[in-house]
Amino acid sequence: MTQQNPARAAIPHTFPWAVVICGCLIAALNFGPRSAMGFFQLPLLAETGWDRTTFGLAMAIQNLLWGIGQPVFGAIADRFGTWRVLALSAVLYAVGLLMMSMPTHEAMLHIGGGVLVGLGVAGGSFGIILAAFARSVPAEKRSLIFGLATASGSAGMFIFAPISQGLIDAFGWSDTLVYMSVAMLIVPLLAIPLVGNAATARNSAETFKQTVREALREAFAHRSFVLLVAGFFVCGFQVAFITAHFPAYIGDIGIDARYAVVALALIGFFNIIGSLASGYIGQRYSKPGFLALIYIARSIAVTAFLLLPQTPTSVIIFAIVMGLLWLSTVPPTNSLVAIMFGTGHLGLLGGVVFFSHQVGSFLGVWLGGYLYDLFGSYDPVWWLGVILGLFAALVHWPIREAAVPRPALMHVAFK
Repeated sequence: MTQQNPARAAIPHTFPWAVVICGCLIAALNFGPRSAMGFFQLPLLAETGWDRTTFGLAMAIQNLLWGIGQPVFGAIADRFGTWRVLALSAVLYAVGLLMMSMPTHEAMLHIGGGVLVGLGVAGGSFGIILAAFARSVPAEKRSLIFGLATASGSAGMFIFAPISQGLIDAFGWSDTLVYMSVAMLIVPLLAIPLVGNAATARNSAETFKQTVREALREAFAHRSFVLLVAGFFVCGFQVAFITAHFPAYIGDIGIDARYAVVALALIGFFNIIGSLASGYIGQRYSKPGFLALIYIARSIAVTAFLLLPQTPTSVIIFAIVMGLLWLSTVPPTNSLVAIMFGTGHLGLLGGVVFFSHQVGSFLGVWLGGYLYDLFGSYDPVWWLGVILGLFAALVHWPIREAAVPRPALMHVAFK
């Protein structure tokens, strides 16, 4: 006990506040523009004459490349350092938004707004930031700090929703994308405190030395990890569909467009509360059980929204409820990966879980546009999301919140 107390007392004085603060600001900047993409759909399509499937495909590509890129960027950050990845992501993001602002052909929209923005978001997304946090903060504080980072991304959504719509109204959708492009170039400066990789982690003593192939083989042989990957697919499907198509859906049901702005802003605001609460709850209670309850609550919320009379009031209530549940899945999900496998390959393995999330995002965004053009309604995708939410709840219940057994590591620990 006499050896532990000084260490615990020293934590407040050595806590990496610069890493946490700058990482949270980057999360807000990274998540803000891509969460506002739905506001650009109708004005962009009105000017170009393209259909919703075209825009939906671009956003679907964006989400898919976000998912593909994150484990790759995560592995690079684990080995070569977080700052390099964040700086590269900012450049890709900026160039992608710039291309999206002047799409003379559908391919420019798909490459700029799809491929480049998707890769840019991947390189600066939660997986990269949370892995850097996990390497810097004590294990007993991870869930809370993960919740703080997720809340910061939510703050980006809350801030960018009204700003994006205001800029579109004042300057047009094209110039607004240019301004967002310039804003992304702040990220390399903010990322300076996050320099370092897995080998330079403050808590590197807990790192289990593995190659990338060994880490992947161990993870996919672990049942709880596979279930976590399957469940996070649903989160991506649900939130990406709403982000991309909710503004258009509001117009379709005859509600004034300003309520779409209010709704997404409320989702962002209450997402802050939900993410912070999720970090707190996940620090104290079963993370798999908590995740199952989140997915059940989402399915109930969507069902009620569809079956009850749809009015401006119901839109606001739905936005508040979904905001509380929006990214509340992120802190417990990433915490479970860190608990299972440690921090040595957290960027990679967290990226693999998030890839599943983005496959779901791809399908949610693309099916939203495709099925709308096919049936003239978003209802089939809404109900599919309800069914998937119940599926996600089922697969999270059996997940074990425990480290994978590693006899060699245990031998070293007790030697």
